[in-house]
Amino acid sequence: MKKNKFLLLSAAFIALAAAPALAEDLVIGLATAQTGGLAPYDQPNLAGLQMKIDEINAAGGIAGKFPIKTIIKDTRSDSAQTAMVAQELVDAGAQLIITPCDADPSIAAGMITQGAGIPAISFCATTPTLPLAVGDYMFSNYPADNVQATMLAAHAIESGYKTAYILTSPDTAYTLKLPQYFGQVFTAKGGTLLGEGTFTMGQQDFGAEVTKIAAMDPQPDVIMTSAYEPDFPAFVRQLRGAGVTTPILGSDGIDSPTTFGLGDLVDGVVFSTAGHATPGSPLEAFNAKWAEKTGAAPDTIYIANGYDLGLIIEAAVTAADSLDPAAIREGIANLENLPGVTGPITYKGTIGMPLRSVSLVRIKAGERELVAQGQPNAADVPAP
Repeated sequence: MKKNKFLLLSAAFIALAAAPALAEDLVIGLATAQTGGLAPYDQPNLAGLQMKIDEINAAGGIAGKFPIKTIIKDTRSDSAQTAMVAQELVDAGAQLIITPCDADPSIAAGMITQGAGIPAISFCATTPTLPLAVGDYMFSNYPADNVQATMLAAHAIESGYKTAYILTSPDTAYTLKLPQYFGQVFTAKGGTLLGEGTFTMGQQDFGAEVTKIAAMDPQPDVIMTSAYEPDFPAFVRQLRGAGVTTPILGSDGIDSPTTFGLGDLVDGVVFSTAGHATPGSPLEAFNAKWAEKTGAAPDTIYIANGYDLGLIIEAAVTAADSLDPAAIREGIANLENLPGVTGPITYKGTIGMPLRSVSLVRIKAGERELVAQGQPNAADVPAP
């Protein structure tokens, strides 16, 4: 992750945000992590979103009449700080607020924005109950945990895996529930769950779990976890160091340069993500545009995901033909089959978690290899 690049971009955005808003500006408040554990996810999303905002403003604003002004504040990857920042953004006149890539701080912000009647969208929180925990003004912009888990479980069964072990952390809904959803679907499809281990986020020592897994007889056919950095790299290093070669399934949190930097240790790992560029796809075209603009190919799907959020905002405000927050909320809630660069995006008929395609990607010699792409059978997806 080229963190310095994103931090420099963020500093530039903050400087731009200092200019006074025009009467017809759409004021977007960004309560996002510029520092802390969520920065590797929020920052590339922010960079992708800014690309789309720049395009919109260069064309005279949304629908040619609503320029976008951004106010960016650092949440420091902390829920309490996120709530405080959300209040500051409400007080500053934001008509739409973007929240971090995690449900817990997004809920904290949502408690502020819901009461103020201002729509909020998380960059990439995946907890399917996020909107339920906040209210009808809360949305997210990423495939939900139970949807990702269903795709992963179907892949496990199709790969011939009959037994699985899941590794969870109770510290966040993401690290706890996604593997548990996987376990539900895996067993419903005829697989057997041999056990569930736990870890504390940031602990860096997986010795006890690795020892337990190494001693299992028989060994599980596959291990599934939604741990992300720095926990996932630490776990993989220690697991492989102990001689355990069991295949690993991961989730979107490991779609980062850190993971790919692990080399042979992650060869064969399959993870879920929001998109994969196939020949002739909108994502392939976006990646080329990003490379032309920045001089480097995008190193994570979160950049395209942020750009998609810009498309969502543009479509919602265009449909509303208004900067009234309630009208914008209705515009988002009624979007259907919006052509995103990662695939079609639908909010209509949902509770605020979008219907989006999921890609399963295998790490092979440091590159991404597409395993599957699409949406799972709705009847297979566990209830939130």
